[in-house]
Amino acid sequence: MLELTFLQYVLSIIAGFLVGFSLGLIGGGGSILAIPLLLYFVGLAYLPGVNKNYIDHLVIGTTALAVGLNAYINAFIHWKKGNVRILEGIFFTLPGILGTYVGARVGLIVHGGLLLFLFGILMIVIAVMVFRGKDRPAVSKTYPNGEPTKGLLQRVKLQRIIPIGFLVGFASGFFGIGGGFLIVPGLLFSTGICMIKAVGTSLISVGTFGVTGALTYALAGEIDPIISILYLLGGIAGGYVGAKIASSMPRGMLRKVFAIIIIAVAIYIMYQNYYAIASII
Repeated sequence: MLELTFLQYVLSIIAGFLVGFSLGLIGGGGSILAIPLLLYFVGLAYLPGVNKNYIDHLVIGTTALAVGLNAYINAFIHWKKGNVRILEGIFFTLPGILGTYVGARVGLIVHGGLLLFLFGILMIVIAVMVFRGKDRPAVSKTYPNGEPTKGLLQRVKLQRIIPIGFLVGFASGFFGIGGGFLIVPGLLFSTGICMIKAVGTSLISVGTFGVTGALTYALAGEIDPIISILYLLGGIAGGYVGAKIASSMPRGMLRKVFAIIIIAVAIYIMYQNYYAIASII
């Protein structure tokens, strides 16, 4: 584990709060913010005498664990409200576990600078999708009442859910993100559940992918459990505050402001890691 100052541990809690706040405010984006916050806000990118490639990988593994545990907590909250379809979540998650492991193993052998540069590109792509997206209704077109009426094997399109689950899991493991922005559309495309249940059900996959990726990095000794716990504690508080504020603000405006912030952070990450890419090439 790294030797950080007391201030950096406090900043870890604040960073976790901001991650949870994002999740509570707009229902996503926590894992997208977690990595740059830990690198540049907490300051792990500026630690003297520590190999930068090691730091880049450690940050990915550490934030994956924090986001995964946070997702499990939120999944339980949604489950109590009836917003989680457990069987659909399991069908999507199982191939995703394999994808997450493969993605994390590939990520471990890729230079940290290149990994973060590619992560910046992914952030921009997701931000554009979020900015251009529309607020979806709480029910699906297939099931106007919001509840599937067919059996599980009829509701779940196996030819879609297995490859989509694997690919989303691969992206989650490779980049160290929860993948919520990818999982929700994947569930809507491959099952007949409505939007609100897709959001709740996605947290099963987000949590499992995050923990699977984190364990892969932990086996390589590239994770800091103390920072993960501090991130988690801050995230719980931030999620509560974000959810309270979200109820009184226009969702469309929040989504667009968030997308702009993500693009700005992505450009900064790509700029910080451009020279690492140039040295590899």
